[in-house]
Amino acid sequence: MKKKGKPSFKEAVFVLLVIVASIAIGVVGLKLSPNITILAAIGMIMLYAVVKRYPTEWLHEGIINGIKPGIIPIFIFILVGALIAVWIQAGIIPTLMVIGFKLISVKWFVPSVFVVCAIVGSAVGSAFTVMSTIGIAFFGIGTTLGINPALVVGSIVSGAVFGDKMSPLSESTNLAAAIVDADLFKHIKHMMWSTVPAFVVSFFLFMVLGHTNRETSLTAIREVTDILEANFTISFWSLIPLFLMLLCAWKKVPAILTILLNIAVAVGMIFIQNPQTSLSSLATVIESGFVATTGNQQIDSLLSRGGIESMMPTVSLIILTLSLGGLLIEFGLISTVMDVVSKKMTNTPKLIFTTLMTSIGVNLFIGEQFLSVILPGNAFKETYQKAGFDPTVLGRTLEDGGTVINYLVPWGIAGSFVASTFGIPTLTYLPFVFFSLLSPVFSMVSAFTGLGIEKIDEKPNGTLGIDTNE
Repeated sequence: MKKKGKPSFKEAVFVLLVIVASIAIGVVGLKLSPNITILAAIGMIMLYAVVKRYPTEWLHEGIINGIKPGIIPIFIFILVGALIAVWIQAGIIPTLMVIGFKLISVKWFVPSVFVVCAIVGSAVGSAFTVMSTIGIAFFGIGTTLGINPALVVGSIVSGAVFGDKMSPLSESTNLAAAIVDADLFKHIKHMMWSTVPAFVVSFFLFMVLGHTNRETSLTAIREVTDILEANFTISFWSLIPLFLMLLCAWKKVPAILTILLNIAVAVGMIFIQNPQTSLSSLATVIESGFVATTGNQQIDSLLSRGGIESMMPTVSLIILTLSLGGLLIEFGLISTVMDVVSKKMTNTPKLIFTTLMTSIGVNLFIGEQFLSVILPGNAFKETYQKAGFDPTVLGRTLEDGGTVINYLVPWGIAGSFVASTFGIPTLTYLPFVFFSLLSPVFSMVSAFTGLGIEKIDEKPNGTLGIDTNE
């Protein structure tokens, strides 16, 4: 068998640029699904392997080794789909929504919207869902109040992105933890070093800019609350699974056991609330998701979600991208480039900054949120390991430069979604999405101060000698 060797730096850079360019053209230019573009990129890598006359076994090894770290996270993704469905049917997510709605203040409308969207986003784990449902209602109320529409959109997006980022039900959060091989709840805990300061400063800015003395009818909010209370079991007892999840996180119970336990508790609550529930109908909800029939289109759209099937598009993207990453690593393309780049990373701030810029760059050139986490994650994972950093350091940096920035890119999937949903151009609302703008800033603050930069107990051989004190 041909002996494995690394390509030259120029060759590696050329191949990587071709891969990135093809993905960018496919996603941004041709509007193709990321799954298709990643599959095409895998085909290009295989063509490269044929030209280089690499053994077929290397292709298989690269794909297997790439997917292997994602097997457990993929299983968690499947469980999360089931959890969302039963949490809605059991009234857990609707209860959290009602609590959130009751926090709305007309006088402090903009900061209230920010907080409520953050709460609901944390409950449902989807920024897109929050923005396209209650976000539209809040936008209408804000317009009636005469508040700058771009400011209202900024508060909605900021809150929704915060909730998406900090929710254990979020696909992007699960993805980031999966890419860096970190425990989900530990990943969320360590994101607080940059996320909490960004949230607090954003809240203060929204209070200063969004204060109003105007009074208006809150009929729309009351109507939504009444519909939720009429169609779901809204009570303090519905919060038990949430407290159970927090307790499991505090006790460091593995994510799989935590989610399975919460599914079991939610299923028990469903049968207690409605003993007539059939096992077959519940199985359908777990498989295909919950379908709301309240009669209100916005609420039905918000709460008709979840189920194992809903996670399959994300699972397929994870499998394909992990395969691509495995092949790039197997053929030494990533390590060749990173060996050169890493020599210039003499301290922690430079490493964190380079990672942030890479994630932001992927957002700008490709415009796909998941790829802004996946590609830099695969590229920098080995560098962070050699530096002796805990995986959560890379995970938090990827979220701060990747997940939250896509909403600020006009041609990005998230940015174009926000613009089309509210009819406000991306560059118009961009200055007011304080949370997304501040996340990379506080990520660098963490890098310079060393706060939240956790080292593993034993560094692997070949450390880069990065000094966290510089």
